[in-house]
Amino acid sequence: MEERIYTIPLNKAKTVPRTKRAKRAIKEIKEFLERHMKGEVKIDSSVNELVWERGIRKIPSKVRIKAVKMEDVIWAYTPEAEIKIAEEKKKKRKEKKVAEEEEVKKPEEGAIAEEEREETPEEEIKEAEEEREEVTEKEVAEEEETKEEEFEEVKESEEGVAAEEEEMAEKREEVEEKTKEEAKEEVEEEVEEKEEVEEKAEGDVKEEKEEKKEK
Repeated sequence: MEERIYTIPLNKAKTVPRTKRAKRAIKEIKEFLERHMKGEVKIDSSVNELVWERGIRKIPSKVRIKAVKMEDVIWAYTPEAEIKIAEEKKKKRKEKKVAEEEEVKKPEEGAIAEEEREETPEEEIKEAEEEREEVTEKEVAEEEETKEEEFEEVKESEEGVAAEEEEMAEKREEVEEKTKEEAKEEVEEEVEEKEEVEEKAEGDVKEEKEEKKEK
């Protein structure tokens, strides 16, 4: 058995859409452990609770995970959960022992309870139907909320694209204006150079004439 504790960064998971960050974070944790410990990764519920603690959007920047490798299977859970797991195992063993003692002392009560459960199947069916309805309503509400969030993200993305296009148009106008100004300056410089050359040529001609007169 091999035990290791890692601090796993989740910065990549924050680059995906907000409604997919928690799932991507779990995937990042699995890939990290597979890469470093080589094996099939099993995620404990304590890791899920840590990632989902502040909701699907606000995942932590990093998580501290304890990985235990037994044969080719890697069990991942939070270091804090180790104490809880030990306590739960102890509690379950105690409860099991108490239950066994009660079964030995009162076998008849168990038989009566089973008969009562068999006599009330309709109530159990009704409860199961109510639970299914509650789950269905919850799933529908979550799906609607997810659709609204995705619509908001698409809207934000479109607004961002429009803003970028406006910025690019402004930059193009600035470049065109700058190009026009530079072209104008070049033309003016050429005109000035031409005038200077003409003035110099006229000066040379005058000098030649004056030299001829002196001779």
